[in-house]
Order: sequence, then structure tokens, then C-alpha cells
Amino acid sequence: MKRRDFINHIGASALSLAVLHEAFAHDDDDDRVKNVPVTIPTNTGVSGRVIVVGGGMAGTTAAKYSRLWGGVDVDVTLVEPNAVYYSNIFSNMVLTGERTLNQITFNYNTLISKYGVKLETSAVTNIDPIGKNVHLGNGKTLAYDRLILAPGIDFDPLPLSGTADNQAKILHAWKAGAQTTALKAQIQSMTKKDTFIMTIPPKPYRCPPGPYERACVVADYLKRVKGGGKVIILDANPGIQAQPTNFTNAFNNTHKGIITYVPGATINSIDANTGTVNTAVGSFNGKVINAIPTHKAGSLITQSGIGLANAGGGRWAGVNVLSYESTSVPNVHIIGDASSTTQPKAGHIANAEAKVCVDAIIRLFRGDTLNQAPITNSSCFTPITKTTASWLSVVFRYDPATATMLPTGKGVVESSGASKDFHEDMLKWFDNLMSDTFA
Repeated sequence: MKRRDFINHIGASALSLAVLHEAFAHDDDDDRVKNVPVTIPTNTGVSGRVIVVGGGMAGTTAAKYSRLWGGVDVDVTLVEPNAVYYSNIFSNMVLTGERTLNQITFNYNTLISKYGVKLETSAVTNIDPIGKNVHLGNGKTLAYDRLILAPGIDFDPLPLSGTADNQAKILHAWKAGAQTTALKAQIQSMTKKDTFIMTIPPKPYRCPPGPYERACVVADYLKRVKGGGKVIILDANPGIQAQPTNFTNAFNNTHKGIITYVPGATINSIDANTGTVNTAVGSFNGKVINAIPTHKAGSLITQSGIGLANAGGGRWAGVNVLSYESTSVPNVHIIGDASSTTQPKAGHIANAEAKVCVDAIIRLFRGDTLNQAPITNSSCFTPITKTTASWLSVVFRYDPATATMLPTGKGVVESSGASKDFHEDMLKWFDNLMSDTFA
């Protein structure tokens, strides 16, 4: 596969081989999506009301493609309380100054003007699965034929002690936005004698390579800008969860003497006054504590009161991956990080899940059978230094025997190290993926 073809392949998510081919039918350059005029089809024979809750990677993709594939008679409303979306992808680069927060901020104007999606800037306060409607914080009630939920993640509380002011300094910055800017300021205040401690929660968590990527870019920043420093990674998992070869090489060679990786470091407590993290394998002190809490589905799932959180001990939403319809509540679909599947929780796969879900809903509106062989893919580039990056990629195919999505071929494939070429590819990958979602 040629390099440009590979970038195009991993820059947008797969639905099925046929749909993937259709999606790339106009694939002549990297700006294909945002430059191609869009006409919402009028002759699909499909009609219905779709409400999408959550304007992140999964929800925005679902809203866009519901109109793009469903046509003018599919009424689509996106419900999102925030006016803009801060991309978690590339947010680590904001911490070290390679990107600004504004450069990873996206709005929903194109979704409205280009695709005819209706936007409600509000939050859902109640779901009525019997009456098939949702109640919003702005007092409105919206009826649906199909409801797509993409609320993302929520966190368990950290075991913090110390004054309220010092506890407030313990940031996760795992949802891009205000905490990203605040953590950036903390990193900038460090000297070469200081230590940055980052904790990684037990899986599943959002963006498996993300914490290791953050450790690398912070280490690179400290070395380049401060002349030195220490980064300690306290991983609750028994080993590196993504790109183990590339990150092991980065820790032991590229950032040798800066990064210390500690597996099996389940957090017992964090003393915010002294900057001490007490774990199952010892205590560690640092000036900046970047503690990423244990994840669970967004509260719209766990506190819905209608049984959506029926997987992972009540922490995640069980779904049928042929349609992403809830396994407990009919006509409600859950996509992205909140769902419980065998696929990772990340922006690229969320884009792919949204397309499978939309395709299934359109088939259901038509009275057709579901696609019995969906394919998704997840790719992720990770900066290792300011100028180099590595990547991973995996394609999933539906396995009827287990009713799950399983990796195909060689499974998860890592790049052969980190390079400047991969860094250039990473910038194109990001542009392609965000264009496919928001443009």
C-alpha cells in the first residue's frame, strides 16, 4: 500500500468494505471531504426522526451521516450542552505548546448549514423509552424513532487528601478544555529539578496509547525547554497497553534518564499537600501530579434509571455491535466510549462505530436486515518528540460465533519506530479524521 493511500485509509473509519469504497470514491487528495460539495439525497425512501445526544467524535459523525446517507426525510437533531467541542486528539500537544486549544476546537456550524442537522444546545434530563422522547434542560421535549447516545466518559473520584486548594491542583486533563490549559501552566512552571507524575487507570480507559504519549511529549518538553526533569508513569495495569514496542523504546532510549515507567501501580491515596502518590508498589513524590481517574460511561448511561448501564458491573452500556442498539432498551443506540465492546475507546473508532450505527438505523427504517459483516478500524498516531511520531492500526471484523468485533489479520500493527515522516503523516491523519467528522 502506498504511503498516501495508507494515510487516507486510516484517516476515516470503516463501515464495510462496500461503504469504505464508496467513502473513498472521490479520494484524489487529502482535502477531499471538506472540498466536495454535498447534496443531501432526496430519493432514499427512508424517513424517521433521529436524536443524537453528545457532540463529540461519535455523536457528530452519527448526526452528519444520518443526513448524508438517510436523506432529507430523516429528521436529525443533535443535543449537546456545549457550544464547541475540544478535541482530545492532539490535546497532549497543547500541553507542550505545539498546538493551541483554539486549533483543536470545533463547532457545529457546518453540521447545521451543510447537512441540515438541527442543534439543541442543552442537556438531556430524562429519557422516556416507552413514549420514545427525551426531556431537555431547556424545557423542550423531543420525540424520536431512534435515539443515539454518545455521552463519552465519566470518572470515579480520586482518593485525595489535603486542603481544598491543593486538591484542586490535581488535574486529569483527560477531557480537553480548561484542565488542558491549567495543566499546561503547571508543566511550564517546572524546572529541571522537578518531577512530573502521571497515573494511568486500569483499563478500559479512553485512548489506550494516550497516557504514554503524554509522558513522551512532556519528557521531550522538559528536556528541550527546561534542560532536564523527571517523568514518572504510575500505571495501574501490568504493562503498556498500546504500542508496547515503540513506547518501550521511547522510555528506554529516546527519553532515557527522563522517564521512569512503573507498572502495577494501583493508587491507594494521593496527598495533595505534599505531592505524594501512594501506590501498591511504593510512594512517589512530584511537583506536578497528573492523575487520570478510573473511567466509566457518562452519567447519561449510568444514571439513566432505565437500565442502559448493563455491562462491566454497571459501568458501561451493553450493545449489539451490528447496530449499537442497547441490549436492554429497544430503539436506543449507544456509540463511542460509553459502550461496552471489544474495540478500544478512542476518537477514530468512535467515528467508525457511528457509521455502523447509522447504516443500521437506515436499514431498520427501510425494514431491511442489518449488515451481518460490519468492519471498523482504529488507527492512532502518537507524537514521541516534537518532530517524530509513531502509529498503530487495527481492523475489526464482526465474528458471528462470539457476536463481537475481533481484530483481523495480524491484529494490532505498530509502526517500525518513530520518524519525522510519521509526524507529517500524523498531521494529515488528524485533518482527515476531523474533516470526516465536522466538515
